[in-house]
Parts: sequence; structure tokens; C-alpha cells
Amino acid sequence: MKALRPAPDVVLATGDLVNDGAPEQYAIVAQTLATLPMPCYVIPGNHDDRENLRRAFPDKPYLADTGEFVHYVVDDYPLRLIALDTLVPGRDKGELCQRRLAWLQARLAEAPQRPTLIFMHHPPFATGLPVFDNMSLRGSADMGEIIRQHPQIEAVICGHVHRSIHTRWNGTVACTAPSISFQYPMDMVGSGKIEPLKENPGGRLYIWQPDGGLIAHAFTSTGGNW
Repeated sequence: MKALRPAPDVVLATGDLVNDGAPEQYAIVAQTLATLPMPCYVIPGNHDDRENLRRAFPDKPYLADTGEFVHYVVDDYPLRLIALDTLVPGRDKGELCQRRLAWLQARLAEAPQRPTLIFMHHPPFATGLPVFDNMSLRGSADMGEIIRQHPQIEAVICGHVHRSIHTRWNGTVACTAPSISFQYPMDMVGSGKIEPLKENPGGRLYIWQPDGGLIAHAFTSTGGNW
């Protein structure tokens, strides 16, 4: 991120910050993210532990009062950011239960005229990758009904699959980003257990233009600072 010019206004970390939710792993992540010159907003993925995640970032006030789920709204930028928690502890699959969906509906209703980006871990759409579609997001159809009611949503961005994918979904754009660690193969036949690929770390850079909407660039790193 440090090598991007101009530097991004924010970094969105869409879950799986660590491998098994251990405090010592979060300590490394927190130390690394502290070197970023811009704010970083984090959410949990299926490899995370909510409480250990909160404890690792006492300097991030947006994590302090989130209640049972780690989701929140950032209103500090021209593009409103909504962080959505899809974690089910101990499971690879994600879920949007009725409480989480009600929270999302309420937050969207607060600012129907403000361009909004939702970021979450599990993609709410079928990716075409059987191994990930078998650990999909419960409640995605109900989320889709909510999304259709809110045309201010510019995009829904996700992690989880370690690949760059995008699609039209319920009147907006939904996508996943490549991983900053390793990528998974594009296995569309479900051939069995997948192994990490020796591909470069990657990510997505989003540019918000009031007159042009949201523009996405996929990028990879060849080493050193991004």
C-alpha cells in the first residue's frame, strides 16, 4: 500500500487477518498495520476470533461498541462504508442471520442518498468455484432482497476465495479480491482439496469519483512495500 501513488485514503481488510484466531498472530498483524500511514478498517473472516480481534486493536474505536457482531459504519468519506460481519465461529461457511440483516437494513435506511460501499468476508454470490460455493453464505438471498431496495449501493466487496471475481448482483456490483498472502487455483470442477498457488500477493484499489462512480483496479505485488 505504501508504494501506491497517490496513497489510498483507507485500507479495508476483509477478514481472515490470521489463521486460527490466536492472540500472538493478531499481535503481528496489529504491528504490521500500525505502519500504514492511512486508517485501516478490519472485519472478521472464518479464521478470525471476534474477541481476540477486538483486543488486538484497542486503538480502533470503531471496534469498541459493535456488540455481538463486528460490524459498523464509517461516515468520514464521500463514499459511505458499511462493514458487515458474516462470521460463524468454528465454521468455514458464513451467515447473515435476521439480526445482522435487520442491522444492515437499518443502516442503509439512514442515508438513502449517500453513495455506499459494503465490505464483508464471505461473498453473497455463487463464484463458480465448487470448494468455495460449498462454504457459502447463508442468508445471501435475504441480503439480496435488501440490496435491491437501495440503489445507493455502489458495490459489495468481499474476501474469502483468494481470487479476483466480479459479477452483477441484485442491481449492484459484487466482487472478491485476491489475497495479500497466497492465491487459490481457479478450480471450477471441484477436483478435491485445493493447495495454495505460488502467485504474487494481490489486492484491489478502488477509486471513487462523484461523477463517474466506483472504479476498481486489481493489482499484484512483486515484493517489498506495496
